[in-house]
Amino acid sequence: MITHVSAGGWSSLPTPLTPWILDVIQSMGHTHMTPVQASTIPLFMKHKDVVVEAVTGSGKTLSFVIPILERLIRREGKFRNDELGALVISPTRELATQIHAVFKSFLDAQPDSTEGLRYPEPLLLISSSQSSPAQDLQRFLSTGANIVIGTPGRVEEFLLGKGKNTVNVKQLEVLVLDEADRLLDLGFQAALTRIITHLPKQRRSGLFSATMTDADALSELVRVGLRNPARIIVKVQAKKTNSSTQGSNATPGDVVEERRIPANLQNFYLECSASEKVVQLSRIISHEISQHQSSQFIVYFSTGACVDYFYKILPSILPHSASLYSLHGNLPPAARTRALEAFSSAISTPSTPSILLATDVAARGLDLPGVDVVIQFDPPSDPKAFSHRCGRTARAGRSGRAWVLLVGRETEYTDFMSIRQIPMKPRSRFSKDNMPLVDSNSGGDTERSEDPDVELFLSTIRGHVSIDRAVHDMATKAFVSFVRAYSKHEASYIFRLKDLDLLGVAKSYGLLRLPRMPELKGVDRTLWQDALLDWDTYAYANPAQEAKRLAEVANSSEKASERAKKNTERAEKRKNNGAWSDKVVRKEGKEKRKEKKSKKKQWLKAQQIIATESSSSTLKRTREADSEDDDDGDDWAALQKEERMAKKLRQGQISQREFDMEFGDLES
Repeated sequence: MITHVSAGGWSSLPTPLTPWILDVIQSMGHTHMTPVQASTIPLFMKHKDVVVEAVTGSGKTLSFVIPILERLIRREGKFRNDELGALVISPTRELATQIHAVFKSFLDAQPDSTEGLRYPEPLLLISSSQSSPAQDLQRFLSTGANIVIGTPGRVEEFLLGKGKNTVNVKQLEVLVLDEADRLLDLGFQAALTRIITHLPKQRRSGLFSATMTDADALSELVRVGLRNPARIIVKVQAKKTNSSTQGSNATPGDVVEERRIPANLQNFYLECSASEKVVQLSRIISHEISQHQSSQFIVYFSTGACVDYFYKILPSILPHSASLYSLHGNLPPAARTRALEAFSSAISTPSTPSILLATDVAARGLDLPGVDVVIQFDPPSDPKAFSHRCGRTARAGRSGRAWVLLVGRETEYTDFMSIRQIPMKPRSRFSKDNMPLVDSNSGGDTERSEDPDVELFLSTIRGHVSIDRAVHDMATKAFVSFVRAYSKHEASYIFRLKDLDLLGVAKSYGLLRLPRMPELKGVDRTLWQDALLDWDTYAYANPAQEAKRLAEVANSSEKASERAKKNTERAEKRKNNGAWSDKVVRKEGKEKRKEKKSKKKQWLKAQQIIATESSSSTLKRTREADSEDDDDGDDWAALQKEERMAKKLRQGQISQREFDMEFGDLES
């Protein structure tokens, strides 16, 4: 692990550079190597894999461009048309285009007799929006390019898609992953794994980044196939005055401070209320222009919708001489390329202030050496992007300034960044005359009152928005996207949505009215006042959009009228037929009760019949039994009478003739 190397001249390299490459380096104005170049180039030109971590603007691109060219030049024999010699993968089209431009500046100067490299087209960029994957493959075969530069998706299609059976990677010498921490992040891991598995193991590999922590690098080295890599960390050491040693008879001491930002970068933070952010943004730019003659700015926002919206409204509140450019990931590739080229051209001819409004798509790797000031209107959701944003200024030994606007408890972010070796100095809010504003102190607590110009800026922005309904739509979309991005901040214990003054944010955005969204449910809307506007006549400036809106309004009105008419008809019908309806209901109820009563009566009658039949049967059986009992009694009486007559016969009281006549044996 190399933590510090004294940079020297290019002639001090163990292996001398090829003369024409050295000539190009000197023509670029690089008379001496930077520490990262002095540490990396000797190892990478040999047979060592490298993992390089160095601050932005430290010269990492040349640290792999030069070794790639030297290795390919020194190779015996040229590549065949279908063979690939070096592959460079970057996370964005913009960075790939920039790396391509650096390679091209060297290859344009190569002599005809250059060994190892095909002349005159050894270079191929496959992330361009001007060509399709099929056209990339055709250009590769027709030119026999040895060096391919692209983004992960296009490289995967080039090697494993249309070019799977066409592009020969067996002779690949070097693989470079630029901004490796981003490439190894979610969204790129799967594609990189497939690409690296497809490449030969006998190659040199290099990982380069400005923010590659131990966990980031070490956990991924085995996966990307590096073999015993050299870990190179180039740290910036700055001296700061030790104020504790200062006194009437004391001399200031120097304390060495390690930092992950360029040594010549002045990094400030400004605390303000949510409603003051646009006011302070305007005043920081005016201060930098008037006090430091700054002419090139990059202002970072959290989302592409915010970039689009502020690109529309900032001209109404910024100095009229400023030129604005916008760049974010949702733009078409061609539009992104045009914006970056236009801003780069403005940097090269700084006649008037130029301001690039961007998201983190412009945070990594872009070499824009003329940028004087970076302003972070919204701190990045990914803390690692903070140093990348700051690193767009103070590059290659130049000085620069960076600002970040913090609201409320977001000031705790400074302590978080300090732990990451990114120090920030506090600056007071700027007043109307661009002088630092001193807040009143009472009992040791700083009391901040809202800047009186907030209402003026709000009125100005609303006036601009009220001209075109499309801008109002952009404002609403920007506000909603910002709130959603804020709620997903990785440092969520600092950036808590419940602590954010959403009404202040809405005021800073110049909203005409608050949108409907769940995040605003608990907000006290009595503290908010909608703009006085007739929303029925509030029109789009674009005739086609306005015609569409009017058609939708007419359609909605027609449907509303139809619904109202139907509701009126139903209400009238209920009113007119109310008594009849009640009578019908009562009649139906009466019939139901009558039917129920009838059924009950029938049931009771049936039960009675059953009971009657049962009783009759029982009575009949009883009578039959009684009849039988009577017959038995008569027989018994006759026997008794016969017995008595027989006794009288025996006693001689009656004659035999009388006895027979009594019992029917003789006729009388």
